Amino acid sequence: MSLLAPIICDNGTGYSKVGFAGNSDPSFVFPTAISTRGPVQQPTRSGPAVPPRPGNLASKRGVEDLDFFIGDEALANAQTPGYGVYYPIRHGQIENWDHMERYWEQTIFKYLRAEPEDHYFLLTEPPLNPPENREQTAEIFFESFNIKGLYIAVQAVLALAASWSSNRVTDRTLTGTVIDSGDGVTHVIPCADGYVIGSAIKHIPIAGRDISQFVLNLMRERGDMASVPPEDQLKIAGKVKENFSYVCQDIVKEFRKYDQEPYKYFERYEGEHTVTGRKYSVDVGYERFLAPEIFFNPEIYSSDFLTPLPEVVDNVIQQSPIDVRRGLYKNIVLSGGSTMFQHFGQRLKRDLKQLVDRRLDASMMASGSQLRSSGVDVDVISHKRQRYAVWFGGSLLASLPEFYSSCHTKAQYDEIGPSICRRYQIFGSAT
Repeated sequence: MSLLAPIICDNGTGYSKVGFAGNSDPSFVFPTAISTRGPVQQPTRSGPAVPPRPGNLASKRGVEDLDFFIGDEALANAQTPGYGVYYPIRHGQIENWDHMERYWEQTIFKYLRAEPEDHYFLLTEPPLNPPENREQTAEIFFESFNIKGLYIAVQAVLALAASWSSNRVTDRTLTGTVIDSGDGVTHVIPCADGYVIGSAIKHIPIAGRDISQFVLNLMRERGDMASVPPEDQLKIAGKVKENFSYVCQDIVKEFRKYDQEPYKYFERYEGEHTVTGRKYSVDVGYERFLAPEIFFNPEIYSSDFLTPLPEVVDNVIQQSPIDVRRGLYKNIVLSGGSTMFQHFGQRLKRDLKQLVDRRLDASMMASGSQLRSSGVDVDVISHKRQRYAVWFGGSLLASLPEFYSSCHTKAQYDEIGPSICRRYQIFGSAT
């Protein structure tokens, strides 16, 4: 009997991406939100307040059960009396397991319309996820959904696999540095042969939400937001960021270009009030190149964090074991929506190369050596699948024949229990 395609679930803090292995894009992308009805119990140690449940998936096929909604439906129901909207994942970690189980239930039965007993599942987890979380996940999927097999993959490793789709990648390696920047936080994660070097991971408190806020601040200061209703302003700033922004190579030259020929470089955004339908337009100017500049000159946005992204990446690699550093510099992979700016990779590569060359020159001067170093290859990989890189990497890996032998099966779970998920099996490694 031929196996059905494995199901890939990438549950992020803001959005979940779900679909079947072998596809190039997720079948569904929707907010990781759930709205529930009914009286709420007091908050517990395991997470926020939880409405009482009728039992462990009491109506397994009861997707028509209307006491909860997920995704866009959950947000649409936010105004309905008696319903509350909850976000079960915070900063990448699952905080409310009851809500998450219900969320997975509707994802499988209502959206994917799949029978979990017939499928293997690949789920994603953030770096440094506690092993207790993996056990809890395994318990839900094997006990409640009775799935055939489960593989829990670190998001950074899947992003590395996704970069194999780039024309510039000739060696399918799982060694590299992943820069994963979404809506809430940016991670720089070094990986060696599929294993995350946890001690060197760095978090940067700048991501998509901050860039949108910065665009909004710039447009307000210039007075361009006067005609835009307050409730639409942040949304417009996000649209301006996505549609018009790019990374410049020299901020001073860019200012000069805009000042000399404003009609050539300024853009115009046309919008419509969501309630009244009244049309309005705003000028888009310096924020086109200043928005993503906060990655490279964070002091223009806030004094709380001042280390430029290239410097953070360099520090991460320098804190990794010396024998993998060349591989980490040579394969820097971008992942997430906030790395999609035009020329982002080129600027990062240039600034990082300058840092590395400066350190090599200083080392040569200090040692008094006359021999010139061969240098260090620095390469930043951009590709078309960047926005959903983690999901696409999962789709690629789950399509490989060895995926099934790397999974934890239902029989193994029944024999050993949830602790089986503490063992982390890397593709191609010895079992």
